[in-house]
Amino acid sequence: MNEILLAVFAGLIVGVFFSAIKLPLPAPPVLPGIMGIVGVYLGGIAYQNIVERFFS
Repeated sequence: MNEILLAVFAGLIVGVFFSAIKLPLPAPPVLPGIMGIVGVYLGGIAYQNIVERFFS
């Protein structure tokens, strides 16, 4: 839970900073960005399962 709060706080700081200096936010559109993160997470889980199943 602590990591989640730190990530949200860091995101808030970056968002305020980029808005203050009038730059576009360094984030993809909301839904594609979330789906990309989910895809990366699922890919990591799939890799671990493949390695454990076939190479252990």
